[in-house]
Amino acid sequence: MTGLRDAGATELDVAARVVELVHQLAGPAAEAEAIVVRHDLALTRFANSFIHQNVAGSQVTVRLRVHVDGRTATGGGSLVDPDGLRALVGRTLAAARLCPPDPAWPGLTPPSAVHSNGLLDEATAYAEPADRADRVRAFVDAVGGLEAAGYCRTSYRSGAFANSAGQSAQGRTTEAAMDGIARTGGADGVARLCAGRLDEVDGTLLGVRAAAKARAAADPVELPPGRYEVVLEPAAVADLLQNLAWSGFNGKRYVERQSFARPGTAQFDPAVTLVDDPTGTLPFDLEGTPRRALTLVEAGTTRAVAHDRRSAVAAGTTSTGHGTPDGSTFGPVPSNLRLLGAPDGGPTGGAVDPATDGDPTGGPVPGAVVDADTAALVAPMTRGLLVSDFWYTRVLDPLSLVITGLTRNGVWLVEDGVPVRAVRNFRFTESYPRALGPGTVLGLGQRPVRQPDRTDGGWWEGPPLRLASWNFTGGASG
Repeated sequence: MTGLRDAGATELDVAARVVELVHQLAGPAAEAEAIVVRHDLALTRFANSFIHQNVAGSQVTVRLRVHVDGRTATGGGSLVDPDGLRALVGRTLAAARLCPPDPAWPGLTPPSAVHSNGLLDEATAYAEPADRADRVRAFVDAVGGLEAAGYCRTSYRSGAFANSAGQSAQGRTTEAAMDGIARTGGADGVARLCAGRLDEVDGTLLGVRAAAKARAAADPVELPPGRYEVVLEPAAVADLLQNLAWSGFNGKRYVERQSFARPGTAQFDPAVTLVDDPTGTLPFDLEGTPRRALTLVEAGTTRAVAHDRRSAVAAGTTSTGHGTPDGSTFGPVPSNLRLLGAPDGGPTGGAVDPATDGDPTGGPVPGAVVDADTAALVAPMTRGLLVSDFWYTRVLDPLSLVITGLTRNGVWLVEDGVPVRAVRNFRFTESYPRALGPGTVLGLGQRPVRQPDRTDGGWWEGPPLRLASWNFTGGASG
């Protein structure tokens, strides 16, 4: 790979050069757009309470889309020297000649202002292995002798866009994340956090919470399947948001009538407000459209879905700035989705002192509840379940968004506001929109917690959530 530094160019220089090459080889009538992104990712992994891997890499990717003689093709590469760029343009134009006509071509993004998102932290962009190792050491020390595993990562992106319609944009952003597990016997506890700055990641606090959850999850009992009232912690809420984003608020799914979303309809409980917030990401999408906050659900009423230029034309609207590399296949996805918390003065309390082992309830299962938001939602429950996390979730019916999946990293039976025993993992089958429908949200925490996306390309943020009903269909092996 030839990098930008080796070529002595900026991302915007390279993007503009790619567009110029298209016009040189295909004529001035050819439409072209190019995006160039440099991504520096550093990852420190640990297992058995020891760091076993530290890796770092810097990659430059160039993506080109051309529309020539009514035909559209895309190409990509990582060589930014003159020969590499010319080869990229040549093979993309050759592919366009072989493609079928594209009557739904939406055209290029016109010139429009793109404003910086303002989230760039130099210390995170240039973090050293020792900076991440300090967080890992703090996590391992905090679990108090339990087996620990996970990762700490730092990420820096710098990107630029140019097209033949005159649009250009550039931006930079940073991210830090930690995901750690503490294990005792057969029980695991997890703590995760994603932030724009590494100094916002507290390994000690995350380790205390993971260890408290692991100890509280020991010796689980089996409960019968059925519908239970639940409190979902932020890790489980993140799975709700991710599935709603990919399969519900996806403009391609919407225009194909494969989405539950009906803008203008009160489909959710009035406590639910969902906003896709690009703060902390590049301020433009793959098509050069400026990215701005998009309210998808406002006080229970669906307001919008995410669109790229192609799905927007099909829907008779405009792009919301959600063009993605896989947009033609998967559609535009709002991948920075936030469930807003309850307003100040709501039912939740203050912060939890880590010295108390994270348990504000003082109940028979110390450590099952690790923050005051969750404690305030658990306290009014007569009988229900506290759920830490979901995984292996898969869509069974896209139109109603029925999901099946498993619980993990801790489930507890709550009686009269107190977690009384750990419970074996369940399989569940549930319609996510139904579970969040009118009259179903019994409580909402004040403080959303950002959870890292596994792809290092987005995040999901929400507070703990108390729901009237969740359909558990059997044991985790069923």
